Amino acid sequence: MPEAYLIPAPRRLELTGESGPFTGEVQTRVDPSLGPEAYTLTTSASGAEIVGGDEAGVFWGLQTLRQLQGPDAFRRARISPHPFEMPYGRIEDVPRFHWRGFMLDVARHFLPKDDVLRYVDLLAAHKLNVLHLHLTDDQGWRIEIKRHPRLTEVGAWRRKTRLGWGEPVTYDERPHGGFYTQDDLREIVAYAAERHITVVPEIDLPGHSHAAIAAYPELGNADVIDTAALEVWTEWGFNPHSLAPTDEVLDFYEGVFDEVLDIFPSRFIHIGGDECRKEEWRASPTAQARMRDLGLKNEDELQSWMIRHFDRWLTARGRRLIGWDEILQGGLAEGAAVACWRWYYGGMEAAEAGHDVVMCPQQEVYLDHVQSSDPDEPVPFGWVHTLEDVYRFEPIPPRLAGTPHESNVIGTQANLWTEVVESRSRADYQTFPRLAAFAEVAWSNLPLPDDRDYADFERRMNNAHYARLDAMGVAYRPPSGPLPWQQRPGVPGRMHGKPRRTWRMAD
Repeated sequence: MPEAYLIPAPRRLELTGESGPFTGEVQTRVDPSLGPEAYTLTTSASGAEIVGGDEAGVFWGLQTLRQLQGPDAFRRARISPHPFEMPYGRIEDVPRFHWRGFMLDVARHFLPKDDVLRYVDLLAAHKLNVLHLHLTDDQGWRIEIKRHPRLTEVGAWRRKTRLGWGEPVTYDERPHGGFYTQDDLREIVAYAAERHITVVPEIDLPGHSHAAIAAYPELGNADVIDTAALEVWTEWGFNPHSLAPTDEVLDFYEGVFDEVLDIFPSRFIHIGGDECRKEEWRASPTAQARMRDLGLKNEDELQSWMIRHFDRWLTARGRRLIGWDEILQGGLAEGAAVACWRWYYGGMEAAEAGHDVVMCPQQEVYLDHVQSSDPDEPVPFGWVHTLEDVYRFEPIPPRLAGTPHESNVIGTQANLWTEVVESRSRADYQTFPRLAAFAEVAWSNLPLPDDRDYADFERRMNNAHYARLDAMGVAYRPPSGPLPWQQRPGVPGRMHGKPRRTWRMAD
């Protein structure tokens, strides 16, 4: 990539070899023939012209113009009276994927509203257009539901928090919690929309629902366990409790989703659907009776029945359900899309069956996973995903490439779970610079993984993009490793080592 140092890399870049001051004169217009989110940008001594295929394309062109002006253009205020210097030339650009997402888990550790708004700005600067907000889980419920106030009065707070993973098991004894009011979330949605970013909410069911059951014990399998004795979970990992498969629970969550749809205009609504333990259903007379009444063969089909219910419910209201790839178990709901997180296999199966798929395999783009095998990495967890590993991530597996099913992969997403990410600075450290590599994969039409020019990407990071992150105040992981204040000595982790390259396996 020439001296423009663009991230994500554009489709076509032609520089004249000249550069000069930017006068601030920018002309913009829309030409639908370019296609959604596409743009052209021309810079010269007379200023800049941006032509977008739509308003989003104009906006992405403005982000590129900002990059051309140098790192100081990413500060919140001008620090020099002199005009920016920029290279002159023409850029033609169009994104590879329509869904270029980042999942932020605010359920395990709550992030204040201003931190979420800041992440919207960071996504916009990297031309990512979906913010997936994980709002509910076993450890906390983060969205105000007015008809069910105990979801936040009780479910938004836990009395302590496990520190790290592994042994010895220790706790931060301070209570932790927080939630967003409905107007907070409307503000986030509106702020994101101004930057052409869609906010997709996730409300987990039927698993990952411990906080909701702690707030309303009747939601759980009370014929098997004492649900009234449950408190918001203070552990990490695989929770044994699930929602009861009753009409009352379905009615309760329909009320929840009524309010969710009023806040979030996104076409897709994420319902989780992952890691649902079935032991309570196997022991529950109520669950077993429901299975007999419905003619279901096993508990996987019972989970599918609940997912299908909300697929129909959302479809009737003009929305679409998306869930983690476990929603394939027991039969996939007709209109559902799949977020594939376990290798590539569920995504390939769903795509070949005609369903839309967002690829986000944990073995490739889970940003809570450790960035190196350096013993100073804070709370090392999961597989090692280096910056280069993320840059060589390929969302389209070989089995789908070149087939009609390839178009069913509507996009890709990087995920940040926050069990061991307790603050904004920790979120920055885990997310950056790897999100810059992911953004280039999601936007740019790169070669296959083994043929990608990582040295060029690394050069662009060193020559320009780290300085942009510095200007935006991002506490990223330096290339040399964690700084002393970024380390967390004594907090145990849980490492999986380094996975085999999953892209080559997905054929």
